[in-house]
Amino acid sequence: MRALIQRIAHASVSVDGKMIGRSGPGLLILICAMQGDSELQADKMADKISKLRIFRDEAGKMNRSVLDTGGSALVISQFTLAADTSRGNRPGFSEAAAPEVADRLYQYFAKSLGTRGVAVQTGEFGADMKVELLNDGPVTLWMEI
Repeated sequence: MRALIQRIAHASVSVDGKMIGRSGPGLLILICAMQGDSELQADKMADKISKLRIFRDEAGKMNRSVLDTGGSALVISQFTLAADTSRGNRPGFSEAAAPEVADRLYQYFAKSLGTRGVAVQTGEFGADMKVELLNDGPVTLWMEI
């Protein structure tokens, strides 16, 4: 699995002009299931992200997790994280999991993150989503498991 994680002041996602998910202070997580991924990778990713110390402590150092801060997460499916840009000018996405597998793992990841104590809202798999966010820091991390 691949994820792009952003520390946020707030974020929201809309489909057809209707807001379907949002998060206050916490994380925006763009997640992509890759070929060969399973629930094992989703659980490892959820565990790592829930404990990732990227929030400021009293001394201003990144030493607290989303769990420590009581923050929430907005999780968005993002198959374009699988982009292969090594040839030509049009990205290839053949390394992304098939849609039915990707949707299942996306939903599983969001639930797995929730079982670890993070309040989670999601986008809509496969939809044309509009995501708005206020990046805090900015702090943006790339993860692959």
